[in-house]
Amino acid sequence: MNSRKWVRLFLTTLWIGGLTTLVISFIFKYDSYTEVLKPFQLFELFGLLLFFAGLGFIFSIISQMGFFAYLTVNQFGKGIFRSLWTPVQLFLIAFTLFDLVYFRYQAAEDASIWPFLWTALGLLGLSIIVAYVKAKETKWHAFIPALFFMVVVTSVEWVPALRAQGSDYVWLMIIPLFICNAYQLILLHRITKTPEKAA
Repeated sequence: MNSRKWVRLFLTTLWIGGLTTLVISFIFKYDSYTEVLKPFQLFELFGLLLFFAGLGFIFSIISQMGFFAYLTVNQFGKGIFRSLWTPVQLFLIAFTLFDLVYFRYQAAEDASIWPFLWTALGLLGLSIIVAYVKAKETKWHAFIPALFFMVVVTSVEWVPALRAQGSDYVWLMIIPLFICNAYQLILLHRITKTPEKAA
């Protein structure tokens, strides 16, 4: 990938993260907008929009750091584990999903396990769709690495929001992260035009 293509990937992912976070902030942070709209406060509204867009840019950068870290880890994994790399990835996927349910449930006080279970299943279901698209556009043995990236790497990137108080930022972060990760994964082989080398 040359520098022009890398800059294109960086900037488009950056704007996707910013715009996605800004749009979903109207849903999950509706109360913040209500405060500046009743009564209408122009400068406060503008500051709020800049804040959520900036937050989205940060989420996008986290996503891009995770993506390039994944490309490195994937190459190391292939070199070190060789034929065992696929089972290792499947184990890490299963462990990550277990962690999203069990350990979050244990950390919560007087909470039902169902929200944590549905969150993990939702992440898995959407990740399978993205991995299927990736494999269909490249080759089928790319399915497991793509699933690994969408489940494991996205979950690792999501950790700061999972540790925060309240569920608003949990959803405010995971949606842009997932979209940015899916975008980078699907776009990579298109801009490099080397599907046989795609992860």
